[in-house]
Amino acid sequence: MEAGPLADRMRPAHLDEFVGQSHLLAPGKALRQAIEGGRPHSMLFWGPPGTGKTTLARLIAVYADAEFLTLSAVMSGVKEIRSAANQASENLAAGRRTLLFVDEAHRFNKSQQDAFLPYVEDGTLIFVGATTENPSFELNNALLSRLRTYVLRRIEGEELGALVDRALADGQRGLGERQLGLSREARTLLLDAADGDARTALSLLEVASDLCDGHATLTRELVQEAAAGGARLRFDNGGDAFYDQISALHKAVRGSSPDGALYWLARMLEGGCDPLYIARRVVRMASEDIGNADPRGLSVALDAWQAQERLGSPEGELTIAHAVAYLASVPKSNAVYTAFNAAMAEARQYGSLEVPVHLRNAPTRLMKELGYGHAYRYAHDEPEAYAAGEQYLPDELVGRRYYEPTDRGLEQRIQQRFERLRARDRDAGDV
Repeated sequence: MEAGPLADRMRPAHLDEFVGQSHLLAPGKALRQAIEGGRPHSMLFWGPPGTGKTTLARLIAVYADAEFLTLSAVMSGVKEIRSAANQASENLAAGRRTLLFVDEAHRFNKSQQDAFLPYVEDGTLIFVGATTENPSFELNNALLSRLRTYVLRRIEGEELGALVDRALADGQRGLGERQLGLSREARTLLLDAADGDARTALSLLEVASDLCDGHATLTRELVQEAAAGGARLRFDNGGDAFYDQISALHKAVRGSSPDGALYWLARMLEGGCDPLYIARRVVRMASEDIGNADPRGLSVALDAWQAQERLGSPEGELTIAHAVAYLASVPKSNAVYTAFNAAMAEARQYGSLEVPVHLRNAPTRLMKELGYGHAYRYAHDEPEAYAAGEQYLPDELVGRRYYEPTDRGLEQRIQQRFERLRARDRDAGDV
């Protein structure tokens, strides 16, 4: 058996062995045609770890008969970029192309990214970058516009299963010489633990095989031991997965799906997210998406935040789950959120409009002489504590309506009250 980790030994030698990414590499797809035709272009692979970014770059170099050079943004700077470009120039002069694989491309700063531009532009090298982060945010537009971006997806269970089966059967590169079996329960656990990552799947398989101690079958217990202390669910605090998952949680609450909301809450907590961050976002949801349809939602969310601060984990996390389930279950209204945004927009648009004189306080004689507070009607002295026809907006904005209650939850009653009060305004001569 060859030396080196199993994941490295099992790298495919041609495209037909490549696992996953059929949306890019199925027969007839443009990327596959470009690779098989030896006509690669500069590109960027964006996707989770273990989805084949490095492997695919190596295959492209093989099909293009190009020298494969690699840079990692963690270890390299402008000096290394220029050195690679010089090597590519020499290769080009000798009649051979160069593929420069740039790992962790999102970690290069702007000036380092700019250093690639002339070499990508004039074709000195074929740039193939890899990133786990959203390139729209992490790469500058000048470089991004010169690359074609391909999104790589997590590798689904049965695709991973085919790779695991191949590693068990391959007598030269894999574990075939040892003639190991894999129980159904162990296989299921291994694929679940790999979480869409081919490298992790093969690493777990290799560790489990080292633990088997002469047994012919890898059991669930062996795989469980191999996976103990492994990486947590994909989350990447502050990265794309982080924002995708908090977005999913928020939208599940908004969509009245307590099951979906609790799942994404569990994913975030299991992935290592700070519970206090989630608690703050849940308070936001209470005002943005529930609002006055059920004002108790804000109290429930604030109580959960306070409980997390006081109790810590795991007790505090249960209170956040309580709040999330409650908010997902009650009537929804974004009327206050919409009204506040509209009021803010007009406050910015119209600048410093004068406060109507009758709404101003008059603590001094001069202010009283100037008419401050004159003709102000004290609402509590009016029927229903409502001064029908009174004006509370600047003159330029009279008649504006920002807050329009929905017909859901408590807001239905608020809406009915407004309809009654507005009828009184019309009777008072204010339309």
